[in-house]
Amino acid sequence: MFRSIRPYALEAGLDDPVVCYQGAVVAEPESGRWLRHVPIPLELARETIRAVHDEGFGLNCYVDDELYVAEVTDAARRYAEFQHLDLHSVGNLLAWLDRPPTKLVVIDEPEVLDGLEERLKARFDGRLYISKSLPYFLELASPDVTKASGLDFLAPRVGFSRARTVAFGDGENDVELLEWAGYAVAVANAHERVLAAADLVCPSVDEEGVAQVVEAFLDSRR
Repeated sequence: MFRSIRPYALEAGLDDPVVCYQGAVVAEPESGRWLRHVPIPLELARETIRAVHDEGFGLNCYVDDELYVAEVTDAARRYAEFQHLDLHSVGNLLAWLDRPPTKLVVIDEPEVLDGLEERLKARFDGRLYISKSLPYFLELASPDVTKASGLDFLAPRVGFSRARTVAFGDGENDVELLEWAGYAVAVANAHERVLAAADLVCPSVDEEGVAQVVEAFLDSRR
């Protein structure tokens, strides 16, 4: 979410646009202005919510950079606390939703989400982008949304090319990003699809592998 990223960007003194919501939003930290927003069309979002509910799952619904749920569950509360977010309970999401949501997220155990992901991909093939970010977060977005599409929108505005871009990834939803970039780096503990897309595998997140690569590059230019 932009509201989750923004405080860190401002603290670091950065005002270059940031890519949020897995590519659905590109926004300026200082002004708060959204340069790109590709939400899920309203009727498609309603169909998706109905399908997820029919499977017996609740979900997170993101509208206007706020987090909405039908009811506050332990999983929803843990997610909100983890992200330092306010949690808005609205009852029946289908009855409440009257604007296209930026994304939808289902939270559950990884093996449970594996089955749900397979079934939703069969039903919404080509109509939704469906992927895991973390093993227990199943992300649902517009089919035109990936981290690669967000960066592709941003690149000409900031002034860099695919060929001169290095991308780092770990989760399954980083695959398109690594395929877009000129040089792809996966951390050692990355999803197997990310590892397969990488030009280089760096040490794991526990060893601060991304920082090691960046520092090695900076050292090579001295």
